[in-house]
Amino acid sequence: MQRYRQYGASYSSPSAPVEEAEAQEEEEEEEDEYAEEEVCEEEEPLVEEGVQDVVQGTGGVNKEEVPQRKEEVTPPVSETEAKVPPVESKNGKRTEGGGDAGGGGGPKYSMFTWFVVLALLGVWSSVAVVYFDIVDYDSVIGKLKAYDTDGDGDFDVEDAKVLLGLREAEKPNVGDSPEKKTDVSQPADATSPETWTTEETRSVSGSQDVESEIQAAVPLPPLVEEDFVPDDPRDSTHPYEDDVITIDTMGVLLEETLPEESVVTSGQYLTSSKLSQEAAEKPEPESEKLKETESITEETAEKQTQDKLQEKAKKKKPKLLNKFDKTIKAEIDAAEKLRKKGKVEEALRVFEALVQQYPQSPRARYGKAQAEDDVAEKLRSNDMLQRAINSYREAAELPDVTPDLLRAALKRRAERQQFLGRMRGSLATLEKLVQIFPDDVSLKNDLGVSHLLLGDNKGAKKVYEEVLEAAPGNGFAKVHYGFILKSENKIAESIPYLKEGLESGEPGTDDGRFYFHLGDALQRVGDDSAYHWYELGHRRGHFASVWQRSLYNVNGLKAQPWWTPTETGYTDLVKTLERNWRTIRDEALAVMDQNTGLFVPEEENLREKGEWGQYTLWQQGRKDGNSCQGVQKTCSLLERYTEATGCKRGQIKFSVMQPGTHVWPHTGPTNCRLRMHLGLVIPKHGCRIRCTNQTREWEEGKVLIFDDSFEHEVWQDADSYRLIFIVDVWHPELTKYQRQTLSAI
Repeated sequence: MQRYRQYGASYSSPSAPVEEAEAQEEEEEEEDEYAEEEVCEEEEPLVEEGVQDVVQGTGGVNKEEVPQRKEEVTPPVSETEAKVPPVESKNGKRTEGGGDAGGGGGPKYSMFTWFVVLALLGVWSSVAVVYFDIVDYDSVIGKLKAYDTDGDGDFDVEDAKVLLGLREAEKPNVGDSPEKKTDVSQPADATSPETWTTEETRSVSGSQDVESEIQAAVPLPPLVEEDFVPDDPRDSTHPYEDDVITIDTMGVLLEETLPEESVVTSGQYLTSSKLSQEAAEKPEPESEKLKETESITEETAEKQTQDKLQEKAKKKKPKLLNKFDKTIKAEIDAAEKLRKKGKVEEALRVFEALVQQYPQSPRARYGKAQAEDDVAEKLRSNDMLQRAINSYREAAELPDVTPDLLRAALKRRAERQQFLGRMRGSLATLEKLVQIFPDDVSLKNDLGVSHLLLGDNKGAKKVYEEVLEAAPGNGFAKVHYGFILKSENKIAESIPYLKEGLESGEPGTDDGRFYFHLGDALQRVGDDSAYHWYELGHRRGHFASVWQRSLYNVNGLKAQPWWTPTETGYTDLVKTLERNWRTIRDEALAVMDQNTGLFVPEEENLREKGEWGQYTLWQQGRKDGNSCQGVQKTCSLLERYTEATGCKRGQIKFSVMQPGTHVWPHTGPTNCRLRMHLGLVIPKHGCRIRCTNQTREWEEGKVLIFDDSFEHEVWQDADSYRLIFIVDVWHPELTKYQRQTLSAI
């Protein structure tokens, strides 16, 4: 092996055995002395055999190489090998050297002899350890192989010297197997204390391979967790200096992510399954393959470059710091880091201190507003949120505020005002923003939404007309403008705006309401493509199915168009209604007097033609004014059924429909309720209701139950009016907690 070649001088085999004396001294010694001599003669070959075993690594005794007994004389020792005259012991053995210059006296045995004896003890100890299985050599050797630096499969002196930095590790040959190679893709830091455990003894001039070998072999100490770890290890010196901050559509500051590396950097690894299949069927010249691959690569790279340029153009880096803020950038960034790490209370304290120290800093006050906003969300505190709203305004009103920070502060203020239900305040904030930035189309779009939230469709319509005049292709403005036209019953006019807005795919257009109203408008003009849009809305996750198109839902509720009383679990309520249907009918007829005016026309724009009036008793879980005074018996029957009177997403009302009335196909707003229809006055023919693809008719004194979140349609083609009693109840699978906490509709 290599280590024997390099260190042969230290571990070379000994020369021929030392010559023994032919004659013995003191022939006349006693018998016990002669016996002692015999014992020593027997031990001599064992010592020499042990030395040969240690040096040659044989682990056994070669009987053929054992020297002759005392009677056979070995070759004489050369003069160079015996500079000191040997000293004989009393049993006739000679030592390798004398104890003094005179050659007389000295130790009984030489140091070499003692070394051999110790070696023999080690050999016998090793035999005992192996025999009695004291040490698990397999596991030890397996662990030491991790420190193998010269690739010979074990750990030896050469490997130890490499670990100590006394020599360089040999680089593996090109033909070495992957298992023997060390990963040098990430070289260790030559001066890192985590990498080097014996810094004082190693050579700093070691090669990269040596550093990698040692890094792989010596385990690193565990990292000590700190309160703050930089987001990017490249920023360890100045962790905040190169942070890039941008603003999303909601006005929230975000760190801009580093651009992703191109997946295809060259044509070397670009493959196509289609091209590969064709190549397998018909071989092509290598040059043609290369040209085709390069062509595809160039096209891909060019497209990716264009995409990156477009994204870069869209993400313009905002300027949030004025000249003064740049002088305290480090302090602002440190506080902002705390906020982004979720330590919002601590961040708020730091920002408050900055505002107190630098009251003229817009960026510090804006950071304070953001921290207050975060704390309000964490604590669910409206008071804290109001503080944030005020701080956003203060930041925007400071002198020398940058346009980007002004826009972000006021936009976020308007959003939080809307969250608190302060619609008029939000509208005023957005109007101010539009005045400051008249060319910003997105701000005008937000202003239009603010008008719609206030129920001011005319104001919203005016805003979106201005937007579409300046930007005719703006998809967001188109869907909202189409929505307004449909609410004005301009069905045909609304369709192109809704369709083109949805097809644009712009942010804010993929909304279930626009799919709902486009499909509804198409149905009303007799266009069967409505179900294409319903299907698309279902695939986008806005509708539970093509038939069930409600938008305010609780997931997981049983969904079917028609229900039986037993399936609902409300059999007691159904029996009460059916047993008392005449009493209910008589009270309803009494309030139908034209002079009372208690029945009001349907106001949801669901009729194609005809007359449809309603008289409401309960709305959103509450009694509707004094309506129960005219039908006291009916109300008293219902008051003990909280599944109906407490249904915040339903109604209890009388419904009268005159002949010649048609109700468009439509769906209710939520899947959280079921609807009961009790027949009071039903003509024999011409009145029917369809839910999905099943059509049924009412019967006097009988209850029909269906889920109105499924599409349903009504015809009244009889010769007289139809009168029914409508009772909405909670979906039976809703929990008590859900019934208490769901918002009203």
